[in-house]
Amino acid sequence: MANLRFTAVADAFKKRPVDVRVPIERPSEYFGKYVFNRQKMYKYLPSDVYNKLIDVMDNGATLDRSIANAVADGIKQWAMENGVTHYTHWFQPLTEGTAEKHDAFVEHDGKGGMIEEFAGKLLVQQEPDASSFPSGGIRNTFEARGYSAWDPTSPVFIMDDTLCIPTIFVSYTGEALDYKAPLLRALRSVNAVATDVCHYFNPEVKSVHANLGWEQEYFLVDSELYSARPDLVLTGRTLMGHDSAKNQQMDDHYFGTIPERVQAFMKDLEIQALELGIPCKTRHNEVAPGQFELAPIFEECNLAVDHNMLLMSLMKKIARKHGFRVLLHEKPFDGINGSGKHNNWSLSTDNGILLYKSGKTPEDNLRFVVFIVETLMGVYKHNGLL
Repeated sequence: MANLRFTAVADAFKKRPVDVRVPIERPSEYFGKYVFNRQKMYKYLPSDVYNKLIDVMDNGATLDRSIANAVADGIKQWAMENGVTHYTHWFQPLTEGTAEKHDAFVEHDGKGGMIEEFAGKLLVQQEPDASSFPSGGIRNTFEARGYSAWDPTSPVFIMDDTLCIPTIFVSYTGEALDYKAPLLRALRSVNAVATDVCHYFNPEVKSVHANLGWEQEYFLVDSELYSARPDLVLTGRTLMGHDSAKNQQMDDHYFGTIPERVQAFMKDLEIQALELGIPCKTRHNEVAPGQFELAPIFEECNLAVDHNMLLMSLMKKIARKHGFRVLLHEKPFDGINGSGKHNNWSLSTDNGILLYKSGKTPEDNLRFVVFIVETLMGVYKHNGLL
């Protein structure tokens, strides 16, 4: 095993950066290329359908099921123009990852052939088997019944040849079987109570939105070195071995020059993330050897969480292409820093007031103090949820 690791180290030093195809367009031009965003909604949907869907997204209006077929037709046209052949309800079961089941855009045409079809009912709701979430065999199959339901506030996107539809995942009786449903319920509650408090200071406020800017720290390990460590392969962290001689006491890594192979990985990751609408902003070496960080611009909280889940999947895929394995475990090595996921959270109103920002008038400062005190009291009373 020792000789295997020495050989893996020697081979790692010989590897060169993978060539990355850089689009000729500016990032602002290919941002959201594979996302059914508002610009594409306006292009592919009838105007009345577009207005109803935007009302759902911006104002929390109830989704009108009568527009489902028109929305599905527009999405299918856009997707097929981009070479898509399958669709999936993309959800977040209690497995620390995402789940998907791919179905093709094909149905019988009644004449012995096939046609491409994507009806509104397939967009809005599906019925995955709930017996194996979060792990296989957790309940009898005949007792399992779970539903995935479209979340129109998070835009549909394309991965490879598949249309991904962000959804919640709930049981037959309405219990949440995922992380998105509780988050949406929490955001709705925050909106309701925060709007009521705002009316003491700003009666014109109609809604309050939670914003989130996350920071994703991670380790990159050469694929051959990773394969030589069964503990890393099986658990995503080390379980045995010696500390390194200096751990993280050297001064040449944090904010240092990014290694060439790593920079190629980061470039590839950022391009694909931007095409999927993830607004990547910052990249740098972190404190521990082999540790790095990526951070996007803040977004609405629900969308930001979806983008973080999507990015982690993307990181694993792209790392393999560059001869790396990415470690997302919070403490993969002893003696050096673990990987955090800092969450920079804030509240803002529909008319642009930042509720955690002090103001220039006594009234604005009083509003700021009220929201800070209420937040601290909430953390004090409900710290068990954190």
